Amino acid sequence: MSGVRILGIDPGLRVTGFGVIEKHGNQLVYVASGCIKSNDKQSLPERIGTLFAGIGEVIATYRPDQSAIEKVFVNVNPQSTLLLGQARGAAMSALVHGGLPVAEYTALQVKQAVVGHGKAAKEQVQEMVVRLLNLPGAPTADAADALACAIAHAHGGQGLGALATAGYRVRGGRLIG
Repeated sequence: MSGVRILGIDPGLRVTGFGVIEKHGNQLVYVASGCIKSNDKQSLPERIGTLFAGIGEVIATYRPDQSAIEKVFVNVNPQSTLLLGQARGAAMSALVHGGLPVAEYTALQVKQAVVGHGKAAKEQVQEMVVRLLNLPGAPTADAADALACAIAHAHGGQGLGALATAGYRVRGGRLIG
């Protein structure tokens, strides 16, 4: 039985998280996750190149069918926002270059789809990613955000009503068994 393989990306210039899952009907299966890191000593073009090549390697290794990426939020620091936008552009370029359709989700949409409300803390997102994918432990924050983005895409960015939560539900941001 083959499923749809989805690559989620949490873009960042210093650290870009990636997460790969498969969707089989309403069941989600963890495939892989990790981070692509650039060196602060590299020039901006070299860092962008590292990110582009890293995502290309992830695509070649895991052969996803679809991709989802988190949209950039506006930061207080315009320089940080600009750098994040450039990292996101490099990530999107790598996804398109790899032949993948790209879906975009805001952090609010991802949190809504995974936790049940858009104001969830990072720890709540990590906990739900662990539970939804039956992971033995929590992935790094960047990898968890990327997996959450893939989960949101797997369920059409809809909220918990579309999620297969294995008997769990969220009330007030807390997981209830």
